[in-house]
Amino acid sequence: MVHTLNKEDMNSSTPIDTRPKKFVIWLFVVSSTIMFGGWTSYYIVFAASKGKGHGLVLPDVFIYSTAALLCSSICLFLASRALRNGQISKQRLFLWLTIGLGIVFGYLQVEAWSSLYNSGAAMVNNNAAISVIYVVSGFHLLHIFAGLCIVLNALIGAYKEMPVETRKYRMEIASIFWHFIDILWIYLYVFLLLNS
Repeated sequence: MVHTLNKEDMNSSTPIDTRPKKFVIWLFVVSSTIMFGGWTSYYIVFAASKGKGHGLVLPDVFIYSTAALLCSSICLFLASRALRNGQISKQRLFLWLTIGLGIVFGYLQVEAWSSLYNSGAAMVNNNAAISVIYVVSGFHLLHIFAGLCIVLNALIGAYKEMPVETRKYRMEIASIFWHFIDILWIYLYVFLLLNS
């Protein structure tokens, strides 16, 4: 059964003030950017002082996890577009796909750590640059978990009877956060590739 919003549903929403909560999300985005920027700066300083980077060939599974995250961002974009067009069934489908791909990303990250560890690159070692790989990818995975909770909140909103403005607000918060952690991972992955 296809569920869509009619014009009355689209217009019968009560306005809510979303600015404070959006500010908190943007504050979190900025503080996370500073935190990851600090770690990558530490990596650069350490690598320059020791004359070496992490010296590893990154596992191929990082490529697959990156592809899964990019696909999840596309699905979230399509979910937002479906909501704008009043196509709630499509919104739900794309939100489920986003969550599924986020879980796949998490699983692949754990596989990447296993591959690193099996190659002899443990988190505790005599090369702090290798430890940074675990730290930044681990903290990024925590952000993925938080992002999944936010996307799940938007999905719950797609199943509840609520004003369309509230649904749009939940989607907007999910989009800001999820696209941020997508861009952040691409930055981290490229950084680690270039500094090997």
